[in-house]
Amino acid sequence: MALSRSLRRTNPITIVLAGLLAIGFLFFIFSPTSTAAFTSQERHDDAAQNPLSPPTKPFHKSQAAGNKRAPPPVVHYNMNNLTSSRDAAQNRERILVLTPLSRFYSGYWENLNKFTYPHQYISLGFIIPKTREGNAAYSALQSAITKVQSGPIDDRFASITILRQDFPPPIQSQDEKERHKLENQKIRRESMSRARNSLLFTTLGPATSWVLWLDADIVETPPTLIEDMTSHDKAVLVANCYQRFFNPDTKEMDIRPYDYNSWTDTPRSLDIANSMGRDEIMLEGYGELPTYRNLMALSADRSPERNTREIMELDGVGGTALMVKAAVHRDGAMFPPFPFYHLVESEGFAKMARRLGWKCYGLPNYFVYHYNE
Repeated sequence: MALSRSLRRTNPITIVLAGLLAIGFLFFIFSPTSTAAFTSQERHDDAAQNPLSPPTKPFHKSQAAGNKRAPPPVVHYNMNNLTSSRDAAQNRERILVLTPLSRFYSGYWENLNKFTYPHQYISLGFIIPKTREGNAAYSALQSAITKVQSGPIDDRFASITILRQDFPPPIQSQDEKERHKLENQKIRRESMSRARNSLLFTTLGPATSWVLWLDADIVETPPTLIEDMTSHDKAVLVANCYQRFFNPDTKEMDIRPYDYNSWTDTPRSLDIANSMGRDEIMLEGYGELPTYRNLMALSADRSPERNTREIMELDGVGGTALMVKAAVHRDGAMFPPFPFYHLVESEGFAKMARRLGWKCYGLPNYFVYHYNE
């Protein structure tokens, strides 16, 4: 049979090129997309559109045509669509990690970078005092941030905010013994409350679902800290802060309680509070001032077979590793820099949250570890 005129006139090279093009198209459609490329595009699409946008999203600088910056947009946020759920990663919920920082510990930064929660949904916020130690911490932090944020895209955080404290710290030395002297506690913790509030009010954006308060001297946590704590779906939840040390009695490494600020009241502790003056506060961890509270730090099961998901309701919480639903802060719960029911800072925050109708919980068998000075 004779070939049709149109087919006889077709150049063989054209047929070959058409075939190659078809094969290439099919390969493009069915080949898997790399994670890095997807993440890069996803981050770009999710970026803030204007430098005035909340700091919980990255902002990519761009130059408008004619060197004229576009006017700031009017952005609408439907807060009813914002979730804080036990499936935080699956729901792409944004985490704001906040850290008051007077000293830079490399262990803190290394541990933070090991978090398995997608970094593209994590924003970081720091507040640093203007002291000699604060300046050194600021320099070290800047160097560490530059390295991470210019490295592999999956390791980069969504955004990072650094504040310099606009009021002087009440004590200049950050040595552990000086920080924990009884006579320094009231002014130190009131000052810490001011720092926490400044950091919170500056960085909390309308897209934030959870706030993780993580102290700068927490150098070891499970990499799944965020997933583990959000999976309980509690408004306020604190981990148990311990410390590794060399036990001279056993000649081996051991662990001991460090943070005693997570507790439940007893009738006797309430009686003590009721007998105190208006500006007096109750403090934990000082033998000369017993409170007779039930301390979560002393309720832990240290055995390897312990149930790390065991949970207990609390009246006071520490701030070393504290997960808070952003809605609690939006309702007005902050860190009182004044005696609030004879409490300040994180313990006062717990009291304020409870007064607003939220409940506070702790994980007695879930440990995070404090730096050993």
